Parts: sequence; structure tokens; C-alpha cells
Amino acid sequence: MKAIILAAGRGQRLRPLTDTCPKPLLPVAGKPLIVHHIEALAAAGVRELVINTAWLAEQFPAMLGDGADFGVSITYSYEGSSALETGGGLLNALPLLGDAPFLVVNGDIHADVDFADLALPSADLAQLVMVDPPAGSAGDFHLDDAGRLTPDGDGPRLTYSGIALIDPALFAGWRAAFSRDDIHGHPPAFRLAPLLRHAMHRDRIGGRHHRGHWTDAGTPLALAALEQKLGN
Repeated sequence: MKAIILAAGRGQRLRPLTDTCPKPLLPVAGKPLIVHHIEALAAAGVRELVINTAWLAEQFPAMLGDGADFGVSITYSYEGSSALETGGGLLNALPLLGDAPFLVVNGDIHADVDFADLALPSADLAQLVMVDPPAGSAGDFHLDDAGRLTPDGDGPRLTYSGIALIDPALFAGWRAAFSRDDIHGHPPAFRLAPLLRHAMHRDRIGGRHHRGHWTDAGTPLALAALEQKLGN
């Protein structure tokens, strides 16, 4: 199985730290945040990684090379000077990811998810790892007792963790999930959430509730808290 680490974003909430360093390369507990992901993926048996890049893209191969130091092979999906958002970035990287389901990991989170435990039933287009909503958040999707995700539903909503197992078939006919105003530029830039909701309405998206450690390290305060947790 291949994996893609999403690392193209500008990291506005982490400025001025990200003015000179991409957020996935910021150090946490003695090594770049993205290296924690690479090591966890390697430990789960994933050997072929794709990293999408845009902002300060040249710093990634300069620091990570071809992945040999971590026991993996890294290919870079360069998006140009501006990131293509989550959905557009994945679409742009599909030729590098192949025809089989692949793992997706946001580069600015940290979690103790065991990637080797994720599986995709044959009828599903994605399995999302969901977590309890952070303080002040209403959550993203409803997860029912059968492990099905819906945009709406009775009971509490959970937050998408930024970790998923996705079948590339999710992107077949992807434009049907969007209005013309939702897609920008060429290559196209668009968010992943509308595509997931479109598939949820066809009951093609499953999920699991991760109750362990998860941090969105997208703010200076969260990054400092993660540093304290991992450094102890």
C-alpha cells in the first residue's frame, strides 16, 4: 500500500514560523513533524510514500531526500506556487499513487493511529478516521453504530482526523460533486469534503472512531502542547 502525506499548505495559523519553514517540517520532539508520520507509516509496512508540496517546496527533498534514510521511497507531487487544496492535491497526485487504495495523512496533525489496522471494504470508497471534536467545534460528520458516515444524522458528530484510506475510484466523475464556482484554476483546486459528502449520500464512506491521542498541530499553542507531550 502507498501513502500520501499532505504537506502543500501555507500554514497561515502558524505564521511567522511558517514564513521560512513549511509547517510539516517544523521540529517537534527533536525531529520534523512529518518525520513522525514517515516513521509510523514505515513501521506499519508502508514503503512507498508521496508528499505533495507547494509552499517552500524545495525544503522537503532537501531535508528528506528520497526517503532511504527512513527505509521508504519518497516521490514528490509538486503543485506549483499555490496549493491545490486537499481534493485537488489528491487528484493531482493520483498518477503517482496507482490504482489501489492508499493512505492519506495530513502533514500538520499527530496521532497514535495504527495505520496497519485500517481496511477498506470492497464496496466503500473511503474509510475515515474520526475523533472527538476539539473544543469549540461542532464536528464534521455523523458516525452511526454500523460504522457508516453521513453528513447529517441523529446524535453527536465527530471530526475528521486528517487520516483516511481512500480508493482512487472516489475521484471518478468528481466534478458532479461540485458547482462550477467550487473549482478553481488548472490543475483544479478544490476541497475534499464535498466529494466525501457526495459519496456519503450513496452510502460509500465508512469510518472508525479513534479514541486515542490526536492533535491538530496547526497553531503555535497546539504545536507547543505537542512538543511538551512528546518531549516528556
